[in-house]
Amino acid sequence: MTSFNWKSVAENEWDKRADFWNKKSMDMWEHGSRKDIVPLLTEHLEQGSEILDIGCGDGYGSFKLCSAGYRVTGIDLSNEMIQLAQSRMQAENSMSFQQGDVNELPFEDNYFDAIIAINVLEWVEDPFHALKELQRVVKNNGLICTGILGPTAGPRANSYPRLLGEKVICNTMMPWEFNAMALELKLEYVDGLGVYKEGVQKDKYEDLPLKLKQALTFMWVFLLRKVGE
Repeated sequence: MTSFNWKSVAENEWDKRADFWNKKSMDMWEHGSRKDIVPLLTEHLEQGSEILDIGCGDGYGSFKLCSAGYRVTGIDLSNEMIQLAQSRMQAENSMSFQQGDVNELPFEDNYFDAIIAINVLEWVEDPFHALKELQRVVKNNGLICTGILGPTAGPRANSYPRLLGEKVICNTMMPWEFNAMALELKLEYVDGLGVYKEGVQKDKYEDLPLKLKQALTFMWVFLLRKVGE
């Protein structure tokens, strides 16, 4: 059996997807599944705060955060993504980008005021370790904003080959499992929102328990706080 290096395979896969991602990222942040994330964050985080954008892709989300008044460091496993981010956003002085791995963040403890990681932890081999890295580099009382794919999300199909015994870079973590991990690390739930597919009507889910709401989502966005000691 050949060895499977999750990091190198993931880096190669995201390099190949860079052009595809670049073509759709603006629409996701302006009109699609990510349009409410920056407004959610601005309700809880002061302008001028230092944010780490993990899995920044081509940098459009970082640009949105920068436009909202934040200083942003973008990091992505894919060098192709980082090159796109640097070329598109080079005029902004409040942003910087570098290649890096969420499992080994190249930053000191308690460094950032907030971290954003949208659809990142579903693509790592050990989500619990990755979440501990987020907790490590955010300041005490700092915020962690994560988006976790729900059961109805199309990208979930990337984990299906596991059932056939194949190795893939998409794990099967669900929003309620992520919530349990956050509780293990004593991260405080501050706020959140569900992103639903078109056709899912609010009056059908608004009175449901949290787990059932999450079960209908394309993505659930968590806003957590690292409780200071």
